[in-house]
Amino acid sequence: MLITHCDVLKHIMTYTIEHLAKALKKAREDKQLSQRALSSRAGIPQAQISKIENATVDLQASSLIALARALDLEVMLVPRNHVPVVEALVSASVSPAGANRVAQPAYRLDEEDGND
Repeated sequence: MLITHCDVLKHIMTYTIEHLAKALKKAREDKQLSQRALSSRAGIPQAQISKIENATVDLQASSLIALARALDLEVMLVPRNHVPVVEALVSASVSPAGANRVAQPAYRLDEEDGND
């Protein structure tokens, strides 16, 4: 069996679209929004949101941005070597216990690090 560059690229794109689809669906569910309510907020037909969440349609950048903003998210490109830092910041800011957690700064200056 011959595996071509196109086959590999198609597999990578499918994984990425599925990953985005799952993330969008989780964000919608976390906000306790129906697809219909998200449709109203984002200006995207409910049927299209269903297709996006099931990864059965190629997600356009304009739809991704509209959905993200309707879910109080922001789409940004992060340099690959900074992804672990961004993931750590996001993970640290999301509390599994919910609203009981006090927000912590991403970093702080210790007394020794301040201006002398």
